[in-house]
Amino acid sequence: MSRKVVRASKFRHVFGQGVKADQCYDDIRISQMTWDSNFCSVNPKFVAMIVDASGGGAFLVLPLNKTGRIDMSQPTVCGHTGPVLDIEFCPHNDNIIASGSEDCSVMIWEIPEGGLVTPLNDPVVKLEGHSKRVGILSWHPTAHNVLMSAGCDNVVILWNVACGEAMVRIDSVHPDLIYSACWNRDGSQILTSCKDKTIRVLDPRKGTVIAEKEKTHEGSRPVKAVFVSEGKILSTGFSRMSERQVALWDPKSFGEPLTLQELDTSSGVLLPFFDPDTGIVYLCGKGDSSIRYFEVTDEAPYVHYLSMYSSKESQKGMGYMPKRGLEVNKCEIARFYKLHERKCEPIVMTVPRKSDLFQEDLYPDTMGPEPSVEANEWFEGKEGQPILISLKDGFATTTKSKEFKVHKSLLKTTSTAMGHQHDNTGVRTWLHLPTCFDISVNRYCILEMASSFAHFTRNRPSLSLSLSLSVFLSFLSLSLSLSLSGGTCLAEGGEGSEGNSRGADQAREQTGEQELKQSHWVRDGADGERERRCKEEKIKRR
Repeated sequence: MSRKVVRASKFRHVFGQGVKADQCYDDIRISQMTWDSNFCSVNPKFVAMIVDASGGGAFLVLPLNKTGRIDMSQPTVCGHTGPVLDIEFCPHNDNIIASGSEDCSVMIWEIPEGGLVTPLNDPVVKLEGHSKRVGILSWHPTAHNVLMSAGCDNVVILWNVACGEAMVRIDSVHPDLIYSACWNRDGSQILTSCKDKTIRVLDPRKGTVIAEKEKTHEGSRPVKAVFVSEGKILSTGFSRMSERQVALWDPKSFGEPLTLQELDTSSGVLLPFFDPDTGIVYLCGKGDSSIRYFEVTDEAPYVHYLSMYSSKESQKGMGYMPKRGLEVNKCEIARFYKLHERKCEPIVMTVPRKSDLFQEDLYPDTMGPEPSVEANEWFEGKEGQPILISLKDGFATTTKSKEFKVHKSLLKTTSTAMGHQHDNTGVRTWLHLPTCFDISVNRYCILEMASSFAHFTRNRPSLSLSLSLSVFLSFLSLSLSLSLSGGTCLAEGGEGSEGNSRGADQAREQTGEQELKQSHWVRDGADGERERRCKEEKIKRR
């Protein structure tokens, strides 16, 4: 009798959980466009969502901590004249985001620190080169300021964003609509899927086909493909009977798939998200209410089903947080931002661990925000490997955020955090007080000044306001000068213990005299007030 052995994996018990209601982003009108893109982009600072807008296209950018109900007057990025189809944050600068639209243009925007305060209408760069709507955007993972765009004109363009120029134009490879386009880990290859049921591996600089596979999935519905570990390719599509499938391919031998699994008969397009650090691929179907996740290994059947997160409401889009934005102390290995019809809900994927220590097996060194090569060097042929960072102490920016320079219009955008310093010398400046003035030490001079001023103005009811104010400031200056001279005398009283005791005795005597004077002034003031009232009453009787 053979006994079935369960495959050992540290990710077998990964579970997904939605956050509480007060940590969601509510009352957001998500776009109703029927386009198979994510509709959402996330980084450790902001979350961006494509929203409905009248008279053009717009998307909303919110700081991650701005949860709860979003006001209807929240500013948006609204520079496109047609609906926005795709948005993508730059991996090397968290304040830069690209957007593609039905108006055939690609725009680069800079989001200010802390989020938008007013609507953003003017982009930093506008890229024009497509003849039809632009539906796919992807930044280069290692080269700075290199952006790939794919449009419904069956053209893939590689842009040098700093110059605002199209450096490579691939327009003779795809005979039909492009469904997906992405980079490999070091940005040396491009993977595309097309409506002709073919997936192609391209040389990005030459625009030539390195390898291709026809009829990866027999169905006519859209096919999505991504690079996974060791250069393999994972694709999602449909069978001839409209059953959803997931397949794994080796580009070195494209003949037969390494594995082909059928999932269900739903009609939503599966969006794949691959985590190269853990080897887990997440499949999120548009219109579904679930997220399936599989582990990709080098052992047959290569794609191992782990589990599924399910909820009640369907998803209209999905955003995927980079690894450096996760909470490592909670063993969080992935975080998704699920778009509902009227809100955005974060979903956390966690590995259950009892220890609170850093789990090195869950968090190997991951890709950081620093680029390894500049755009001009990359287009000239230089390759750059990803610069990895450690998440042991949580991600912290140790270097200045990479500057985004546009040579074409001589613009320069930097992300700097402005600190606010509080200055408490305003009151002193307005009153012309010396910096050594201490109210706690000189409280008796204030009482003396107030009593003297009251005694002066008591029997002068016709005194004007301006004259009263000038008299008050004169009394104040006189009292402060007396107080400061008295404080100096106290400070210089005696040397050693005898000087200290004499100074203390003088201070006590002066304090007693001032308190006695104060009591006399108050009593004299009360007596004078009574006498004045009696005289007024006698005059009225006569």
